Amino acid sequence: MRRRSFIGAMGAAALAGCQPQKQAPGRIKLTFATDWRAEVEHGGYYQALATGEFAKRGLDVTILQGGPSVNVPQLLAARQIDFGIGSNSFIVMNLVREKIPAMAVAAFFQKDPQCLMIHPDPAVKSITDLKGRPFLLGDASKDTFWAWLKAKYGFTDAQVRKYNYNLGPFLSDPRAVQQGYITSEPYAAESQGHFKPQVFLLADEGYPSYGSMLLAPVDTLRNRPEVTRKFVDACIAGWTSYMDEDPKPGDDLILKANPEMTQALLDQGRDKLVNFGIVEGGDAEQWGIGAMTAKRWDDFFQTGVKQGLYPADMPYRQGFTLGLVDRGNQS
Repeated sequence: MRRRSFIGAMGAAALAGCQPQKQAPGRIKLTFATDWRAEVEHGGYYQALATGEFAKRGLDVTILQGGPSVNVPQLLAARQIDFGIGSNSFIVMNLVREKIPAMAVAAFFQKDPQCLMIHPDPAVKSITDLKGRPFLLGDASKDTFWAWLKAKYGFTDAQVRKYNYNLGPFLSDPRAVQQGYITSEPYAAESQGHFKPQVFLLADEGYPSYGSMLLAPVDTLRNRPEVTRKFVDACIAGWTSYMDEDPKPGDDLILKANPEMTQALLDQGRDKLVNFGIVEGGDAEQWGIGAMTAKRWDDFFQTGVKQGLYPADMPYRQGFTLGLVDRGNQS
């Protein structure tokens, strides 16, 4: 099921297949690209569209579904979209490293939903006990959370096996460790394998990445600050409604956009977002949905430097701005 590519193919074919809505009179037309096909991780954005949060702010928004051929950073760099989702903090740091003029303006997931799951095993008490086991990982994962896992737990690349987004190899190997999102792969494994997997949410083990960050081109921030603010405020309102009120409007749009999605998958996924504090935990408890802090970005960057992913003198603070989600938070 998962995903989360970095900087690669442009995905213009996906844009060609996008069917933009007719612009409403007097509204500013915007295209917003997600990081995968419509799913619960996008619930707040679809809720904002369904409940009119964009429209009431004078915005006419088309949501472009992501997927294997859609590369959000490059689409932003080419100005083929107005806003996009960055799945994790590594993507934001890579924007700086690759000199792509875009930055994170909000983080709607305080916890990256990335998890590891295994077959139930009473001998495994923590991630440390997974040494020597095969890890099924997607290509993009090797330069993100896998680097963190190796540094923290002493795993080696010899343990890596390729994950082709099919759970068959995991279900057939009782020793396998499978990457996933807490909102989807554990549910799929339970449905297909008829057992409840043992799950470790990396964020609860100290993994410092934000998730579902709103990315905006630098020139939009400079030249159209009010448009950016309205877009961010609408997303905040959408996520607040999706988490705390009736999610049906957003769910209905997701089901319409993605025929492979089911209501059961959405329901259990939203429960995970709530129960694990993905959206409303962390910094959001004090500063509100979408919050980010400079300290957390500082800590994340230093972690990447220690892992050899980024040079110590990289101007990493060019990758984010707190101005649109700073409610008195200066740290």
